[in-house]
Amino acid sequence: MQRNLIGFAVGGFFLALAAAPPSMAQKHGGILRIGHFDSPASMSMLEESTVAVNRPMMGVFNNLVIYNQDEPQNRFDTIVPELATSWSWNEEGTELTFPLRQGVKWHDGKPFTAADVKCTIALLQGKAAEKLRINPRKSWFDNVAEVTSKGDYEVTFHLKQPQPSLLAMLATGWTPIYPCHVSPAQMRQHPIGTGPFKFVDFKPNQSITVTRNSDYWKPDRPYLDGIEYPIIKDVSTRLLSFIAGKEDVYFGVTMPQLKDVKNQLPQAICDLTIPNVSRNLLVNRDVPPFDTPDLRRAMTLGLDRQAFVDIIADGQGTIGGVMQPPPEGVWGMPAYALRSLPGYDPDVGASRTQARKLMEKLGYGPDNRLKVTVATRNVQAYRDAAVVWIGQMKEIYIDAVLDPIDTTQWYPMLARKNYKIAVNVTETAVDDPDVAFYENYVCGALRNYTGYCNPEIDKLVKRQSVESNFDKRRKLVWEIEKKLIEDDARPILFYTRAATCREPYVKGITTMVNSIYNSSRFEEAWLDK
Repeated sequence: MQRNLIGFAVGGFFLALAAAPPSMAQKHGGILRIGHFDSPASMSMLEESTVAVNRPMMGVFNNLVIYNQDEPQNRFDTIVPELATSWSWNEEGTELTFPLRQGVKWHDGKPFTAADVKCTIALLQGKAAEKLRINPRKSWFDNVAEVTSKGDYEVTFHLKQPQPSLLAMLATGWTPIYPCHVSPAQMRQHPIGTGPFKFVDFKPNQSITVTRNSDYWKPDRPYLDGIEYPIIKDVSTRLLSFIAGKEDVYFGVTMPQLKDVKNQLPQAICDLTIPNVSRNLLVNRDVPPFDTPDLRRAMTLGLDRQAFVDIIADGQGTIGGVMQPPPEGVWGMPAYALRSLPGYDPDVGASRTQARKLMEKLGYGPDNRLKVTVATRNVQAYRDAAVVWIGQMKEIYIDAVLDPIDTTQWYPMLARKNYKIAVNVTETAVDDPDVAFYENYVCGALRNYTGYCNPEIDKLVKRQSVESNFDKRRKLVWEIEKKLIEDDARPILFYTRAATCREPYVKGITTMVNSIYNSSRFEEAWLDK
């Protein structure tokens, strides 16, 4: 089983990496300042879905296993033990056992034990006495029948069917281990972890602060005394603040902004990536008139995906499907396979002619235009895509107005399906089909915001999940992707390119190319000044 997982990981990957600089002695001390883009609803990692909480809180916690923080690409062979000391599968691939690290303490001094692992999974499965207010990743663990313990320092996950990707889901930044003795309500306000940094405070719309855990179980870590996250929502203000030297790192520098950084802060080091975060269209298919398949198809055919790339990413993004496109992503369909699918024809004019015919068939036209409100999160990355979409829909008799929603209300609104049309950013924790499909597309999943449900797709998702042969699994994944596109399940608009820029004295931070959610432990970060 272990050999299959390694083959699973390396087959088909391609990544050109620059030569590593010579190593140097790390220095202790200093406060790292990171300009933060938004104010999250809470500090609870298990209940939130935005990097606005993931980035500052990932260092407060530990996982059973984690993606190596020095590796740019998440793969099975870059998963390393953390609160677990190792792992092993049984011969059938239905039991995953973790011996646990001893001597680890929670930030309040209480010992970490196997009971905390069991409590965390119970919370995620909705089986605990106390419930998570929102449980966006509950579907990840539907295949876990139970978690048993052997003493205080060994746990075994018992699965209903083989699922090699469970290890990948446990390794993401979204799967920290929570303490049994702290309530979900307290974790929203003052989280307690075992990680390299302790939570200090969260001042909504102002700042988030963490400090060094001097009793961290890993000797000599972290190097930093703490991290401060001043919340600066306006992108122009945040950029100017970084250029002025008030912050040390800027995550999510857009391609137009990168020109300003190069001109005004030429010494900055910037890493470019196309992460597995897509801009996409959500259509509530339970609400008239969007319960009509022809209307949903018309909106898909009306898209000009290359225009999104040109306008928002300065021509440097890419077009893809549900899975992150290659070469950064290993599972995504290649461009040649996408071109024959609805909305991906390079001849946008021909597609829009088809779209207008469908709209006219439904009774719409130049003198009877469909008027809609399109909701989006009130963050520039969302708003920009929504504005471009609104402009494109005018070509097919749809007049839309923008309704920007605050982050604290955005995800609850989507979970309640209290919208008709929305432009969203689908945040996939890791480049793995189980994560993408189980979280966003299977019937009844909490983040299946459109209400899409196709039992045949669910069967295919289960088939690919148990398949350990890379080529066979990828063939099934492409079959699922094709069907999701043909069903207009959640039209993917585009994948943008962005940069992480930092001052040269900031060391030990690695930009991951296929997830923005798994690289913020920051225990290896240090300041060379």
